[in-house]
Amino acid sequence: MAVKENILCSKSHEYVYEQDGFYYIGITDYAIEQLGDIVFVELPEVGSSYTKGEIFGTIESVKAASEIYMPVSGEVVEINEQLTEKPELLNENKFDDMWLIKISSQNYTEDSKDLIGYEVYKKEAE
Repeated sequence: MAVKENILCSKSHEYVYEQDGFYYIGITDYAIEQLGDIVFVELPEVGSSYTKGEIFGTIESVKAASEIYMPVSGEVVEINEQLTEKPELLNENKFDDMWLIKISSQNYTEDSKDLIGYEVYKKEAE
């Protein structure tokens, strides 16, 4: 699995990375493994704004349902449409372009201070 260099993770198992001035948010591979086979993803509408820590979506597997929290504040500029139609893609691809939402954020620098790098996250999650 190719993990992006600049990926940061939250303790609630979301990740965020910056690309071309936007921020991509998804759930970590560890979270996907813990959930099991994902069967449903509920994502917000484009234009919705959230503050750090707010729930922006839901993910359901054959084992459980889980809320998804914003790792940084921002406004949703795009959702990953293919996941609303085929949520099972998360089971196979994880980080490989399987972000959930793309946001613009004015507070990224401040909000990301308590997030951790992927390698540290993986060690703590195990």
